[in-house]
Amino acid sequence: MAYLENNQIKLRALEPEDLDILYKWENDADLWRCGATIAPYSRFAIKEYIAESRLDIFQTKQLRLMIVWKNNNEPIGTIDLYDFDPTNQRAGVGILIDAAYRGKGIGKQTLHLIKDYAFDFLLLKQLFAHIPKQNEISLKLFSKSGYSNTACLKEWVKTNAGFEDIYVMQLINDN
Repeated sequence: MAYLENNQIKLRALEPEDLDILYKWENDADLWRCGATIAPYSRFAIKEYIAESRLDIFQTKQLRLMIVWKNNNEPIGTIDLYDFDPTNQRAGVGILIDAAYRGKGIGKQTLHLIKDYAFDFLLLKQLFAHIPKQNEISLKLFSKSGYSNTACLKEWVKTNAGFEDIYVMQLINDN
């Protein structure tokens, strides 16, 4: 079984050549509300992050992979496993698809690939995501990918408009 790729896309390790695109995505303030970023990243910090990405998920408790078109290796997004907990066999999932490639089914394909890797290779019991209530696109994506909305964390994140609820989406490996 080939993990991390299908006919259209593949998920690969970070490369030094990814610096410019990661710099663009990490410093897009419109995306900050979807994650934990509150300030811009320097090119140096991203370069260091790429260099450290060679470390094992068991050491760093996270894994970031680039989503690329298989035919030309063009980066179109990233997928993260974070808060990796091998004892309890779970990890969080974060996904970013470049705006130019959204609405093409790439997110669903990517979530399927990371699920197979997490459940069949890392032998995890569950994946989870914390998604702001207002991020209807991500909620729909995770629901269509088999995740269930299992909890609501009330007034969990502060926004310009006040506090926003977060939904906890979970995918349980029943095998």
